Order: sequence, then structure tokens, then C-alpha cells
Amino acid sequence: METGKVIVEKVRGKSTLTKCFSKYPLKFINPKNVAPSETDVVWIYAITYGGGIVSGDSIACDITVGDGCTTVLTTQASTKVYKAVGTKISEQVLEARIGSNAFLAVIPDPVTCFSTAKFSQKQVFKVMSDSSLLLVDWITSGRHERGEKWDFDLYRSMNNIFHNGDEPLFLDTALLEQGTCSDIAECMQDYQVIAMVILLGPKLKHVQNQIQEDVKKIMSQSLHMPTIGSRLSTSRHTDHHLTKPSFLASCSIFGPKGIGVVTRIAAMTTESVYNFLQHQLSSMEPLLGVKPYSYAS
Repeated sequence: METGKVIVEKVRGKSTLTKCFSKYPLKFINPKNVAPSETDVVWIYAITYGGGIVSGDSIACDITVGDGCTTVLTTQASTKVYKAVGTKISEQVLEARIGSNAFLAVIPDPVTCFSTAKFSQKQVFKVMSDSSLLLVDWITSGRHERGEKWDFDLYRSMNNIFHNGDEPLFLDTALLEQGTCSDIAECMQDYQVIAMVILLGPKLKHVQNQIQEDVKKIMSQSLHMPTIGSRLSTSRHTDHHLTKPSFLASCSIFGPKGIGVVTRIAAMTTESVYNFLQHQLSSMEPLLGVKPYSYAS
């Protein structure tokens, strides 16, 4: 059963929300004042009643972005997943179709799972050869102020992209589950956030190039080791080996002719990921009307 459906189509040459349906526990908001009126974009905020996803909730959304349209799907705050009741799993499914020369940006705040929470998410995107997609999918370790760090029972996030109907272009699953091999917190050590950023299609080529260059620079600086015999190779050299980078990132290309780039991140603070996203996505302001995540500054 669908709990939300969105259709964006061209009406008089402008991206227009022609259908917007949602029901409990989901609600869609379509504010008109996010982007300047001259920017051809539809912004949609997905919120949940009670400010989070309750144990056993099942949310299913269907989004269609018509040819030549631009749509943003975002949130007002982090998606909280409350404690599980028994074996109940909270589920969220998104299926999106992106038309020719169309652009969909899915840029939520991170998921935050409470202690014992069980959450499973599946997102499926069907694209054309000239569609563009920005997807940010990320999770924090939990409620730090309450001492909860990677204390949930299950987090599963599947992101699949299909080209021209049913041709697999990108298939990915992130799974964190207590007891599968060891404690999640033990595996994650000091890292409190993991994130994935997907940039696909012709409208994002400039961002793809920028993010790959910037990640190279960030990691070369973070992982740089002074050579033996150099002036820096003193007693502090040993300390350098013990210093764990607070921000890790990697980039990979995928798809024919490298049409997509996926960036994976592990960080010690949520703020550092927000800062990274703000910087890397700021050049998309002409397409979206505002800089993504600028409100987190």
C-alpha cells in the first residue's frame, strides 16, 4: 500500500507538482518559497507524524519526475527510528522514475536509530540515458547525548539504479546488524557517521569532477606519512601513525563511460559530513535554487 505518491510534470514549460498524495505516517509538504521563482524546480519535504518512524511502521513512496523536470526530495530534520517493539521492523521503500533530461535530488538529513531500533530501507531509481540523480544516504551512530552509539539492532539500506527499465546500473546494500560478526560499535570504533553520495548523469558532470579531485586532496593530506630520515621523522613520527583520520572518503565511477560517481564516507562527527556536503554540492544552486544543506551552517 502506497503511503505517498508524487508526480512532477511540465506545465506551461515549468516543472509543476501535478499530483501529491500522502497518508499516515507520512506527510509531504511543498513549500513555494524555498527557491527563487525563476528557478525551475519543485521542492518536497517528507515528514513523519510524531517526528520519527515508529516500530512496525511501513512507508512506501512513489515518485515520477517527468521529462525535463527538476525535483528535490528532502527532510526538515534527521529521520528518527524509534526503539523496536519485539521483532517489528520499521520499513521505508522509495521507487522513483526519472524522465529524459530530468533531475531528481534526494538530499535528506541523516537517519538516527534509537537503541534496539530495527530499520530497513529500499530505494529504487529507474533512469533514462540522459537522466540525472543526486542521492545522499547516511546514518549517524544514534543519540550521543544519551550515550547511545551504534546501539540499534538492525540497519539495512538498499539503493538500486536501473537504466532504461530493468538494466542494472548500480546495486548496493549497507547492512549493520548486531551479532552478525561482532558488536557494531566495536567495528565502527570512533566513527559516528557513514554516508554514501551518488552523482549520476550529465547535469552533475561538473560536480563529479570536483568531488573526485577534492577527495583525492583530502585523503592525501589525511593519510600523508613523513618519510624516514626527513626532518619530520622524529619521535612524533610514531604518534602520527597512531592518529586516526577523523574523516575518510573514497570515490568510484560506475556505469557505461563512467556516467556515475559514488562517494563513501566515514566520519567522527555529523558536522564534518554536513560541511563536506555543503562544499561539494554548492555549485548546484543554479539548478536547485539554493545550496543543498546550507541551513546546517
